[in-house]
Amino acid sequence: MFTADDQQTPAQQEELLEMYQEALEVPSAGSVVHGKIVRIQPEYVFIDVGFKGEGICRTEEFKDAEGNVTMKVGDEVDVLVEKASLAQGVVILSRRKAHDIIIWKKLEEAFRNNETVTGMVVKKVKGGLEVNIGVAAFMPASQADLRMRRNLDPLIGQELTVRIVKLNRRRENVVVSHRDVVEQESKHKKEELFSRLEEGADIEGTVKSMTEYGAFIDLGGIDGLLHVSDISWGRLNHPKEMLRVGQQVSVRVLRFDRESEKISLGMKQLTEDPWLVAFEKYPPGKRVTGRIVNLAPYGAFVELEPGVEGLLHVSEMSWKRIKNPSQVLTAGDAVEVVVTEVNPEQKRISLSLKQMETNPWDLIASKYKVGDRVKGKVRNLTDFGAFVELEEGVDGLVHVSDLSRKMVGHPSESVQRGDEVEAVIIALDPQRQRISLSVKDLMPDEWDHFVETREIGDIIVGQVKRITEFGVFVEVANGVEGLVHVSEIPKAPNQRIERMFKIADEIKVRIIRVDREARRLGLSMKDMEE
Repeated sequence: MFTADDQQTPAQQEELLEMYQEALEVPSAGSVVHGKIVRIQPEYVFIDVGFKGEGICRTEEFKDAEGNVTMKVGDEVDVLVEKASLAQGVVILSRRKAHDIIIWKKLEEAFRNNETVTGMVVKKVKGGLEVNIGVAAFMPASQADLRMRRNLDPLIGQELTVRIVKLNRRRENVVVSHRDVVEQESKHKKEELFSRLEEGADIEGTVKSMTEYGAFIDLGGIDGLLHVSDISWGRLNHPKEMLRVGQQVSVRVLRFDRESEKISLGMKQLTEDPWLVAFEKYPPGKRVTGRIVNLAPYGAFVELEPGVEGLLHVSEMSWKRIKNPSQVLTAGDAVEVVVTEVNPEQKRISLSLKQMETNPWDLIASKYKVGDRVKGKVRNLTDFGAFVELEEGVDGLVHVSDLSRKMVGHPSESVQRGDEVEAVIIALDPQRQRISLSVKDLMPDEWDHFVETREIGDIIVGQVKRITEFGVFVEVANGVEGLVHVSEIPKAPNQRIERMFKIADEIKVRIIRVDREARRLGLSMKDMEE
């Protein structure tokens, strides 16, 4: 044991102590030494570091997160000398501080040499992620991958290779980038891929991601676009109908631009286009069986074979009127149809289901003739008339002018959808599938009776039916209307006729004109006393 001379000053004693320690190779404070564990006690671990006295380190520094000691007697370990006292014969050690020094040394060396290190993503922090590379390092969100990730959660718990882009040991500030590593790897892969890539080449790839318009295929360092129209000869609504992320696929290079690094890929090009022989296999008039693969408001798509679909328009589903294909068909149904048209160039096949049955219009000529009185329900109303269903699949049209002896502005003034009406057939054209009907021809003609019993100059009482800017329409008999033109209405200057009359008002008028051919009646409210 070193003993100091009492006559020496403290400085002289300290200098002499240091010289004595060096002579005995006593480790100096702050140095990292290699030792072997000789004893493990609850509070301290005793470590032989080459000095005649054993060094001690707190047992806490050898425990894991669960509190278990992770080393055993005989294990070798690097430790930091915190205090070495020859006088007291004790060496205080720290495993944790030694670990930090070693780690920082390795990190500084990796930073200087631009080398990569491996780290575990620990958690999300503001602006990015915390990565454990021996010390806590910050990785900005923009450096987590080649493309900016909106969701960083999937990276937590992953082990990543990163490059140190900023290091300040004094502030314990380390910034790392995984993007730099990926970019470098991608660059090498691209160079290797470009050396063997050419249009028409068949290569293997992995489905990386999908959108509505296609799938991105990882070719090993660069992505190529497999458009949805190039996945299958058949119709696809979305790539997920045939592909899944992570799937290995064979594709053909359709176009390749080295400068822009854009690659267009095709999958269907690896097989023969079934449309090349479609005209021979499906000539017009042929009966075929297919499967309903899709329903749309305007029709149904029928798969005749993989890659070949035909359109069964809603108008070709039945001789009856079908509003929506779902009324008669369901996706997945097998259906027998007739080919009506084939266009291989446009890749279109038109199909018909109703032509598998007899056309009810073929029997119309034998069932109906002009002059027949018929009954039916009003199926639909339009501005120009009402369609009356005489039987399933057969409608007749009552024009708005044939609905009533009265003047009708819109069919809804005379009939409503669902009404049962009686009419007479006034025209019949089975080839054009047209039947014209008249309701007014079954009504008595009040007009003829009126003009035969009245003369110009007669004064009569009528009821206001309509008021317009140019005059007032007045009903003078059942189904007989006349017009009192604005010029035939006595009124004060600037007075508007809309304020002079109300619908259903009874007024006196004088007949001033009768047009028998046009069935028009002119009325006047002037000179009533005469």
